[in-house]
Amino acid sequence: MDIIFTVVGLVILLLAGDALVRGAVNLSLRLGIPALIVSLTIVAFGTSSPELLIAIKAALEGVPGIALGNVVGSNTANVLLVLGFPAIIAGINSSQCRSAKTYFYMLGSLVIFIALAFLGPFHVWHGVVLMLLLSAMLADSFVSARKHRRQEVENCEPDLEDIDEADPNLAGWRIALYLVLGLIGLPLGADLLVNGALGLARQFGVSEAVIGLTLVAVGTSLPELATTIVAALRKHGDVAIGSVIGSNMFNVLGIMGVASFFGPLAVPEGILKVDLWVMLAASLAMAPFVLGRRNITRFWGVVLTGLYLLYLGFLLV
Repeated sequence: MDIIFTVVGLVILLLAGDALVRGAVNLSLRLGIPALIVSLTIVAFGTSSPELLIAIKAALEGVPGIALGNVVGSNTANVLLVLGFPAIIAGINSSQCRSAKTYFYMLGSLVIFIALAFLGPFHVWHGVVLMLLLSAMLADSFVSARKHRRQEVENCEPDLEDIDEADPNLAGWRIALYLVLGLIGLPLGADLLVNGALGLARQFGVSEAVIGLTLVAVGTSLPELATTIVAALRKHGDVAIGSVIGSNMFNVLGIMGVASFFGPLAVPEGILKVDLWVMLAASLAMAPFVLGRRNITRFWGVVLTGLYLLYLGFLLV
């Protein structure tokens, strides 16, 4: 039953997250909200909403290992798996992506998150710091993008025509249905997934942190993986790189920022000693492609994916 709960919860989360993004994006179109704001806020929140609900649910249930493991594991998976696997399929044309500024923002946010983790457990003041940083970065990205509106967006956020969920002709009742399904499905899926993951952890004798770093993290990274596969096939390297950078920043600043308000969230020793540094190392591995303006070829896709499989093997042994 634990496996069934976990799988059903994951499926509901993915479907509900997709429904929420579709409803929110098209509602924004109806209200005349600019595409830039849609990309920076609604889409980023929608694709990361499974992680957010998991983190809040885990915090309320008193299992911080799943909350922190989900965020840290998702960030690692976003780089090694979400960039690696699509590169194996079609390669990622990342040489034309000008994302150095937001890449450094991401690295800075990770360093601050790691420092706060060592000052943990996460309390309200940790959450305030993280949310203020997220607000500042979003404001800076908004101002920067407005200055270069007619040029290639520096922080690699997709234009509205690159967002598959945008449909100017979508009926109003369907927009409302998507929103309702998303808002109902997300908490339901989070509840099933956390309960199932806890049961699996007890059944197989592994820690909640390992479950969060592996099963939950990979599952909640599937929306980003699907987005990157489509971007790779369409040769939109900027969308692929930008979605990973944006998701990773939102994970550590937004998700952990909100989850901290439901704390305290103790940081498991294993995450402090190993997984935080693996996350940082994986993020630094993006440097040749972001700063060196190199394409992520199939060879590098195999390397990145192989490193992630090795990391999973280390966790599960």
